[in-house]
Amino acid sequence: METMLAARLHIPSHTLSMAQVPKPVPGQGEVLIKVEAAGVCLSDVHLIDGSIQPSLLQGDTVTLGHEVAGTVAELGTDVAGLAVGDRVVLQAGEERDGVIYTRGVDYDGGWAEYALATAGTVLRIPDSLSFEQAAIIPDAVSTPWAAITVTGEVKPAQAVGVWGVGGLGAHAVQLLRTVGAYPIIAVDPNAAARARAAEFGADLVLDAADPELRKKIRAATEGKGIAVAFDFAGVPAVREQVVRVLAYQGRLVLVGIVNAPLTVTQSAPFVVAQQQIRGHYGSEVTHVPELVRLTEGGRLDLSRSISGTFPLAEAAEVVDRLVRKEGDPIRLILRP
Repeated sequence: METMLAARLHIPSHTLSMAQVPKPVPGQGEVLIKVEAAGVCLSDVHLIDGSIQPSLLQGDTVTLGHEVAGTVAELGTDVAGLAVGDRVVLQAGEERDGVIYTRGVDYDGGWAEYALATAGTVLRIPDSLSFEQAAIIPDAVSTPWAAITVTGEVKPAQAVGVWGVGGLGAHAVQLLRTVGAYPIIAVDPNAAARARAAEFGADLVLDAADPELRKKIRAATEGKGIAVAFDFAGVPAVREQVVRVLAYQGRLVLVGIVNAPLTVTQSAPFVVAQQQIRGHYGSEVTHVPELVRLTEGGRLDLSRSISGTFPLAEAAEVVDRLVRKEGDPIRLILRP
């Protein structure tokens, strides 16, 4: 039996370890992918520390990795439209009987030498798009894209705010420019993150601790406040801060995940202003191909998003780098 190297998470003990596991064999409608690049995400960190729990996983151990790109290594039966050697990116999950399963959470993902995928979740990518950049499109780019275009319903010339300019927030700034939002206001306590926000196209960058934050936002929005705000930080204090600067009928979209109560301290003004809080998770199947096209066409520049590439065997060390925010990374990449 052929084996391969994989980064396996034992859910009960929160233990991430490298292991030799059986190399998958594609069955009917399945494709075996030779992994060329796999992103490391804060969601992976939350899985490891237990703040996110798989609800659909069979067993207690899973190969992590939901951001995956590579080449087609083998085709199962009844697979059309793909060929061995095709350069591809994988959707971050799939629907089964009306239920959404997430790769690397509910079933084995791409922190491995090979990954198994159903053919419907495999998308060819152009030669001009690197594996590293393609890998991060599912989630790191598609999640903010879906939050902006679907949940947030951002319209051209609307004032928007981005709290947390990390792996998702940095892409949100660039994507908000793509849809014509103005002004784009980025808020982060980290000076390096604020500099990155400005580089990616924010019109105003603010320190979350700035005592004049509300005043400056009002000035930048002609006294109206922010029409749509996005919390990519997943910090309760951020949500309270955002609510105080929302416009009439403004929306707060929660993308960052935190296991803490959701509260609005001053609820009367929130209700009178008819404001909303909306939860957001993931993206739809149409979003990854849209973003591949936008990147291929030069509308998006993901070259700045790859903060480092590391061997698969160093997965645990790379996770630690992300936790410590060493070098203020946008996305770190594992390569088998």
